[in-house]
Amino acid sequence: MDEKKRGKQPIELPDTLPVLVLQDAVLFPGALVGLTVDEEDAERAKARARSGTPIVAVVSARREEHVESPQGTGDISEGADEVLVELHDVGVAARIAQVTESNGEYTVVLQGLCRINLGDIKERDPQLVASVMPIGERWNKDSPHLAALVARAKKLAQEILALLPNVPADVAGSIQALTDPSELADTLAHRVPGTLNDKQRALEENDVEKRLAIVIGMLGKRHQILEVSSKIDQSVRESVGKAEREHILRRKLQAIQKELGEGEEDNGKGSLEHALEGLTLPEDVKKQVDRELARLGRIPAQSPESNVSRTWLQWIADLPWSTRSEDVRDLDRSQAILDADHHGLEKVKKRIVSYLAVRALKNDLKGPILCLSGPPGVGKTSLGQSIAKAMGRKLVRVSLGGVRDEAEIRGHRKTYVGAMPGKIIQALKRAGTKNPILMLDEIDKLGRDGGHGDPAAALLEVLDPEQNNTFTDHYLEVPFDLSGVLFLATANSLESIPGPLRDRMEILELPGYTLEEKLSIAKKHLVKKQLEAHGIGGEQIEIDDAALERIAMGHTREAGVRTLEKRIANVARALAVEKVSGNLPDGVGRLVDAAEVEKLLGPDKFENEQAERMSIPGVASGLAWTPVGGDVLFIEAAQMPGKGQLILSGQLGSVMKESAQPPGATSRPTWAASASRPRCSRGRTSTSTSPRAPRPRTGRAPASRSSPRSSRCSPASKCGATRR
Repeated sequence: MDEKKRGKQPIELPDTLPVLVLQDAVLFPGALVGLTVDEEDAERAKARARSGTPIVAVVSARREEHVESPQGTGDISEGADEVLVELHDVGVAARIAQVTESNGEYTVVLQGLCRINLGDIKERDPQLVASVMPIGERWNKDSPHLAALVARAKKLAQEILALLPNVPADVAGSIQALTDPSELADTLAHRVPGTLNDKQRALEENDVEKRLAIVIGMLGKRHQILEVSSKIDQSVRESVGKAEREHILRRKLQAIQKELGEGEEDNGKGSLEHALEGLTLPEDVKKQVDRELARLGRIPAQSPESNVSRTWLQWIADLPWSTRSEDVRDLDRSQAILDADHHGLEKVKKRIVSYLAVRALKNDLKGPILCLSGPPGVGKTSLGQSIAKAMGRKLVRVSLGGVRDEAEIRGHRKTYVGAMPGKIIQALKRAGTKNPILMLDEIDKLGRDGGHGDPAAALLEVLDPEQNNTFTDHYLEVPFDLSGVLFLATANSLESIPGPLRDRMEILELPGYTLEEKLSIAKKHLVKKQLEAHGIGGEQIEIDDAALERIAMGHTREAGVRTLEKRIANVARALAVEKVSGNLPDGVGRLVDAAEVEKLLGPDKFENEQAERMSIPGVASGLAWTPVGGDVLFIEAAQMPGKGQLILSGQLGSVMKESAQPPGATSRPTWAASASRPRCSRGRTSTSTSPRAPRPRTGRAPASRSSPRSSRCSPASKCGATRR
């Protein structure tokens, strides 16, 4: 070959070398790189460095789109069969310059020597060993074309360095000082950013002129990018005012992507797409989701609308569009659960069991809408928990007490700041199924605010079986099927519930418990529950029936058992004090009887006046309704001196006033004309008094009006009448 065309000759190498495979990188002759390896490979590298030939073959793996590249930068023991990648034919012979270890990480420093051709594989275990052959280079040192390429490459490198900030001045000087065309081409190819294909092409080209042409192309692409970036920086600096400086980074990013035509980051779109792909969505909902996903891909990540769109899609992904709970079909088991948890309430239990029976025959049965109405403490909320356990469904509770805004039911428009779905959709998300038991607690205490709509009216669509299969929350703006939900509302009074809303519900009244039912509930549930809650459940403690009856009658006045449970808790605390004080030995039974109740709870707060009042002349009994159940009232009649006038006090209606007029008021003129006028009515006034509801005891001795005494008229009247 002509001496002018020969160039540099390759160095002497062994016939075979261990092979190091690089992923996502290309090593050039003269370049110095550090590769992270594991401990085993680091030991092999040290052993190779201590040998007489500390040289390895470095080859890049071919990247195919369907081949997943192994993790890591390199592996000296590439003989393992799991490295299923194809190697390039041309690589670099590199010298092991150094092996370092820091914080458990090993780094092998390699310096490229010359180009090589990779031949046949000689060994695979424990490391890959292949035959290698050095590659020579060709150039004509007197070629004007080569000189022009060198000048052009140096000029582009100089311009690129000028566009980069904080570049030391000696870097540009070192590049300008390079006189070897091959060394210049390899140095620039190693340092300039570019694709792996371009870098591998530059490595495989042994004609220096052609290699310089490839490198100049890489430099030109990089120069264009930096030049456009510089122009963008300048235009942004000129257009951004003082009030907009906080947005400079976002605007720069938008301008760069517009100039380069590159896609923006997916704004979390990829993870949302993956979550939404696994959902079985209705067709109209899927179309809306697809439109929103496409819109999210076009919105910049820093835009406020990006967060709104992403949050909406996340809500869609979190809702149970097709997840259902399987209903329990064993009616006997369901009945046993209801009976074990609650005493009485037969009407409610019968309704739930009948629903399960029909559900077993007809799978598409719409969920009922029940309303449990009754005074506090009768077990409405706990009954909902038992129903959920009996049916095998999840229970979610929505408190409606004090809700005054319609948007709390139907949600806010998603364009509002801080917008969220309404309580119904939020409850379904918590449940995780589309057919839970949804308890609408305190539905009778919904508020009204003229400026924010009527939440009771918003519930009309939710509680209408003919409409709720397409319930549309204002935030989601897509229909959601509520027909499988079993709605269970609770209320203390039906009067405050609007008529249209009350008409949509099936009312099941829980009027309260009789004394016998309260005692049964206390024995079966409350005593055991409170003893365990106070740490003495394992003790042999018993509260007899007489003591429970005295607690229920003397210390509570309610329709439910909430206060009764509190009083039993008071007794349990007193017994806990005995246990800690050593007055309640282990293994010794403890009986709380009626006589001990006063010691533990104090005097009775309520008294039964029936036996005492019925023995007094002039007292009649009546029945009355009170918020805590029925009661007996006593109406007393008495005579006293006066002019025969009847004075009615209090806010009485006309019917009550007429009913209160005594017969004497109309017959008095007849008495005046009659010779048989009773002497006991002369100069006397008839009065009728209806006492208030049973009053608490004060702990003092009964007053005369609580224990009335009879007294005869004065001897002067001689009528023998009894007055009080």
